[in-house]
Amino acid sequence: MTQSKYEQLYKTLRERIMVLDGAMGTSIQQYDLDEDDFRKGHFDDHPSPLKGNNDLLSITRPDIIEEIHDSFFEIGADFACTNAFSGTTIAQADYNLEHAVYQINYEAAQCARRSADKWTAKTPEQPRYVVGCLGPTNRTASISPDVNDPGMRLVTFDDLVKAYKDAAEALVDGGIDIIMVETVFDTLNAKAAVFACLEMKRERNIEMPVMVSGTITDASGRTLSGQTAEAFWVSLMHGNLFSIGLNCALGADDMLPHIKLLDKNATCMISAHPNAGLPNEFGEYDQTAEQMAEQVRPFLSEGHVNIIGGCCGTTPAHIAALKKLADEYKPRPFTEAFEQKLQGGK
Repeated sequence: MTQSKYEQLYKTLRERIMVLDGAMGTSIQQYDLDEDDFRKGHFDDHPSPLKGNNDLLSITRPDIIEEIHDSFFEIGADFACTNAFSGTTIAQADYNLEHAVYQINYEAAQCARRSADKWTAKTPEQPRYVVGCLGPTNRTASISPDVNDPGMRLVTFDDLVKAYKDAAEALVDGGIDIIMVETVFDTLNAKAAVFACLEMKRERNIEMPVMVSGTITDASGRTLSGQTAEAFWVSLMHGNLFSIGLNCALGADDMLPHIKLLDKNATCMISAHPNAGLPNEFGEYDQTAEQMAEQVRPFLSEGHVNIIGGCCGTTPAHIAALKKLADEYKPRPFTEAFEQKLQGGK
């Protein structure tokens, strides 16, 4: 992203609350896809079942992924998150597709880039941005999978750094503007991801904002690895972050107290993209766009956030309601420390 585009981004963030898109998985579920959709033209002879590996659709059905990005940009979203939630060698090992990780991330970035550029051309007064997503992986560096062997780990810090760096480099090559380490359940995993991003930026001599978004797993108010929102920030504040926030696991009502803690402590910007409530017994999300918007209202009316969006269960209708709401309120002001960082060009 050029310096002028960064300047425009920060100018906009000073003026208004910006909007992330909604749930990629929920959107994909609206299409009647079969095994062939996840294979066609690229993985036809792959020996493992691939249906459900949604990241592959950026390669095999880019028309669908780009259409989903378009649907969120059409209702006013500012950011498209890449379809690369499981785009690491660690996560793709479940499908024996470690060799496809570069292509997964590159093509995911390209799908979002094409959509963002198309909508920026349509509405040049509202440039659109691509957020490259680094998901949490399905391994934890902090917790043993065996209660009888508390020192056991299925992944090392160095393993995570390499996996995240490989994915991040492909996302950058594909044309992203921002990196987001998202749905963090283990802060040590997130620290590995942030380290990988900082190392990649240094080696390439590029500026690339890094967002981090954690997930509070239940009513305990802690991440799976045991941290409160405040401790989560303290553990990551060294990372020169663009923003820190929360997503997934909780609906807006339950997330709000933890966003308040981040607002109170963090010196960077604050993001939030809650679920559309909690899933029902069938794993579906019943909360309407209007219901979600009313639960999200305090995030905005009380000045806690700079960026708002939706996670599981959120459709373009949900994001349209959040966009309408965001336009009613002013963003959380930049902190003095964040302004100094911007002035220093860091």
